[in-house]
Amino acid sequence: MNVERWLIRQEPQWLEFEQLLNRAETAGIQGLSATEICRLSQLYRVVSADLARAKTRRLGSSLVNYLQGLTLRGYSQIYQGRRSQDWRRVWGFFQRGFPAVVQQTWGYTAFALGVFLGAAAIAWWYAWRDRQFLELVVPSDILSLVEKEGKLWMGSIVGVEPLASSAIMTNNLSVAFAMLAGGILGGLGTLYILWNNGLHMGAIAALVAQNNLEYPFWAFVSPHGALELPAIFLAGAAGLLLGQAILLPGRYRRLSALKRNGTLAAQLMFGIVPLLVIAGIIEGFWSPNPLIPNSVKYLSGLGLLTALMFYLASPLERSPTGGGK
Repeated sequence: MNVERWLIRQEPQWLEFEQLLNRAETAGIQGLSATEICRLSQLYRVVSADLARAKTRRLGSSLVNYLQGLTLRGYSQIYQGRRSQDWRRVWGFFQRGFPAVVQQTWGYTAFALGVFLGAAAIAWWYAWRDRQFLELVVPSDILSLVEKEGKLWMGSIVGVEPLASSAIMTNNLSVAFAMLAGGILGGLGTLYILWNNGLHMGAIAALVAQNNLEYPFWAFVSPHGALELPAIFLAGAAGLLLGQAILLPGRYRRLSALKRNGTLAAQLMFGIVPLLVIAGIIEGFWSPNPLIPNSVKYLSGLGLLTALMFYLASPLERSPTGGGK
């Protein structure tokens, strides 16, 4: 290799790369045009290759250091810029994409809600009239505490809030992902989990009402339930999407239906994870706190639910997905 000729040929590209880097470092990568960003990426590859060549040919420490410095600066601008764009896409999803997906799949969420409420209503009716049914559904330690001592069981969280909050988050996330996985069984696993949770909620509701503890019980449930329950119904919708693609693909081939509905289900799950994390924090630290009046807990729950509904009802025109029903 003729070193002098190579240097004469490559040096203008290094200088061009350096000029683009100076501008990017001064004004940010967004200060460059799309053409200049593409050129920056091309020159980064050229300089990286030249650095490897200079090291292999042992063309001197000064040249190697110069090219190495350009390469490090280029890596920082190009890949940090990409990470910044990734975070902007994540923010854009939660700002516009998630509400659009929820609206696009609202029918599945409504069906999941209906299954849960139907099971809860049946369990409440039977639990109110049949003691054996109540004993079958509600754990014996909770029955004993409520009926014999007239107390709720949430007080055990007080004093171990961080541990309880972590356990609650883990449990809620495992239930949500189990509902998603239940969709692989044609949605039957999802429906079973929704039905089972509805039965337990209905029976518990009847138990606390029979013992005049409904006001403090629902005060406990309201703050975290405002986020947790909608998230669970959305997870149910995700599982039902998979089940529908398997059993009733419609005008799509089954594989195409799975790909389409699977994408929507994944987006739903991506969106509900933060809801369940926040709900777990609230359930661990706020809901069981005896120093917070029950009226404040009700108001906080109502406020969270209202805010969530407004968020999920964001106009579809703002959504990058362009989906709608």
